Amino acid sequence: MASALTIIIADDHPLFRGALKQALTGMDGNPDIVEAGDFEAARKAAETNSNADLLLLDLAMPGVSGLSGLISLRAEFQSLPVVIVSASDDPVTIRRALDLGASGFISKSASIEDIREGIASVLAGNIYTPGGYVRGPEQDNEVADLIARLRTLTPQQSRVLAMLAEGLLNKQIAYELGVSEATIKAHVSAILLKLNVDSRTQAVIQLGKIGAAQAAA
Repeated sequence: MASALTIIIADDHPLFRGALKQALTGMDGNPDIVEAGDFEAARKAAETNSNADLLLLDLAMPGVSGLSGLISLRAEFQSLPVVIVSASDDPVTIRRALDLGASGFISKSASIEDIREGIASVLAGNIYTPGGYVRGPEQDNEVADLIARLRTLTPQQSRVLAMLAEGLLNKQIAYELGVSEATIKAHVSAILLKLNVDSRTQAVIQLGKIGAAQAAA
């Protein structure tokens, strides 16, 4: 007998988590659902449920700024597909989420049927986007270059960058990651080099250019 699917729902709005649960419970296999109301809870859920099949991630959650959360989760849990579920469903945001490793994008305005279709599509190994979306090249050359540079970061460097974006100090990041402050300083230096910037502030500003602070999600 096949084991049940495990799907993590990461959204800070209980009502929307409830809507996603309703969509999921109507799917084949009656998946196990793990809920997270902030980004750290989402990270811990992914860590605890190492065999999870899918993570549904809101772009605007306490503890993270937009796409930096996606970058961090994709770095730390490389085998876990992440689908963005957001009200910020413009073509630019969708394309950048996919470019940064999302396995799909579901609009919060989607119907229950469309949500189920999107989740089933990703579980089948496909990339899902809202109907009518046409994926084209990044129109902003500076952002295209930045995304290419972000892809060169190691998983640990990606996590450190996401923490920098949240305003954490080196010693705080070192504590969170269980490493020395010297190790974090080395990671920061490598990040600055790869992003071609001179300071951690500039690195965070660069990250903001890919839409890391959507007003709504």
